[in-house]
Amino acid sequence: MTHLIVGLGNPGEEYKNTRHNIGRDTVFYFAKKNNFPEFSENKKLKSLISEGKLKKHKTVLMLPETYMNLSGDAVSAGAKYFKTKPENIFVVQDDIDLPFGSIKISFNKNSGGHKGIESVIKKLKTKGFWRIRVGINPTKKKKDAADIVLKKFTKKDESTLRKLKKAINEALLCAVLEGPQKAMELYNQ
Repeated sequence: MTHLIVGLGNPGEEYKNTRHNIGRDTVFYFAKKNNFPEFSENKKLKSLISEGKLKKHKTVLMLPETYMNLSGDAVSAGAKYFKTKPENIFVVQDDIDLPFGSIKISFNKNSGGHKGIESVIKKLKTKGFWRIRVGINPTKKKKDAADIVLKKFTKKDESTLRKLKKAINEALLCAVLEGPQKAMELYNQ
């Protein structure tokens, strides 16, 4: 069984360190923390890929090189290629409905309006995959998504961002090694 951990975001330097790319940036962090090999481009899978093991669990890290709204193309190609069932897919995504610094692990849920997740649901033909939803909303108020998602994190955000990436790293390790239900119990905030 292969676990697939996908970090949603947009490719390219101009999107680096934006709130919309928290999924991509976090999976990159996860790779470094867990001694995965360097990412390499796989044009067939439209992604950057790093393959490794977490204890005895084969795990593939995937950073789609498609834009956010076409993430499903890469995720479905990766799932087919690595023969990964949807219930063994963990998609790390930004969530504007959650306050910055929070994490929510969910399974078999609607997209909540997230275009990248809509694309994944459409291409996998199921909602039955795991999502690590990462809160990016810096205010308590509902704001227009465009006003938030493409903004870069500030110096003031760095401490929260470090704690957040560490917590997501631990949650993903727990999900793969002990099961996603256990990760939900321990890490849902």
